[in-house]
Amino acid sequence: MLTLIIFLLVLGLLIMVHELGHFLTAKRAGIRVDEFGFGFPPKLWSKKYGETTYSINAIPFGGFVKILGENADELLSPVDQVRALTAKPKLVQAWVLFAGVFFNFLLAWFLLSTSLLFGLPVESSSAEKFFGEVKDRQLIVTSVLKNYPAGDAGLLPGDQIVGIKAGGQEIVPQTSAEATAFIRTQIGREITFNLKRQSAKSEIMEDRQVSVMPKIENGKALVGVGIEGIGLVRSAWYRAPYDGLKLTVYLTIETSKGLKQFFGQIFSSGREAFNTVAGPVGLFGLVGDASKMGLVYLLSFIAILSINLAIINLLPFPALDGGRLFFLAIEAVKGSPLPPKMTAIANVLGFFFLIGLMLIVSFFDVLKLF
Repeated sequence: MLTLIIFLLVLGLLIMVHELGHFLTAKRAGIRVDEFGFGFPPKLWSKKYGETTYSINAIPFGGFVKILGENADELLSPVDQVRALTAKPKLVQAWVLFAGVFFNFLLAWFLLSTSLLFGLPVESSSAEKFFGEVKDRQLIVTSVLKNYPAGDAGLLPGDQIVGIKAGGQEIVPQTSAEATAFIRTQIGREITFNLKRQSAKSEIMEDRQVSVMPKIENGKALVGVGIEGIGLVRSAWYRAPYDGLKLTVYLTIETSKGLKQFFGQIFSSGREAFNTVAGPVGLFGLVGDASKMGLVYLLSFIAILSINLAIINLLPFPALDGGRLFFLAIEAVKGSPLPPKMTAIANVLGFFFLIGLMLIVSFFDVLKLF
């Protein structure tokens, strides 16, 4: 139940920040905003302040903003047309449409900068090149797959690996690659993990041993865990905003590369592409894992989700902000509006395509649970 509450709060925060960007820029531009809603209908509560209705709705997955004139087929009176989005210059319209994405980047920047003040957990080898100094290096279990030996044996996200024994050998791995390489060779041998795990009743790290008999897939021993070398990077208060911005830009570039690779894999490898992404079901588990590992882990994970949401919304696809910006660019070049019926149909088709894609990704999320 706690994981569900955290998941809904995280999802709500990401979408509400996005919609807040549209809302504030539209208001600033003198465009009439009819409603700013938290969640989706049915409506539970609403109150009108000035010309805008503020509402709380029953389905707590984000929120929405109703901006006058945002729908191309909307019929407006001469009085309303003056305050409509479409009455503003193309640059103003573009800024209002882009503002949601911009606010998601701002949220990521703020969360990463805040995390750097307290000590941001980062992948140690790449972070050393990026930040210079990385402290408190640890090898951490970041995820545990269901129906794999590690989960059945009791390994948990957040466990710190201090040693691995198997077949009369014992290693103290320094990197995730070293640990993974050792595990994969232990075919038919029980693997013992020496761990440090935070006590459920205090912040004391307790010593644990967990023994796992790996399963064999494609000639390799697998236990079903994600392992990362983690270190802490801290920034002084005066440097944290700069380092946070630098990290936000880096993650944006890397996320864009990953998204490009995903769409390429859909056509080349089909099903395998969906194993590399997560939908609502998968995100529920990832948010739960991040929250168990601590507040800073959760904040940095929310920042990554916010960057993902921003990039996806920028894709030039109907029903997304990027698609609407693309239509706006065509109108600017063409010198006249596109036919409202055409853009309305394109947005509806785009919406159903996105819903279908989300259902497919969710289907593969569920398969991963079994």
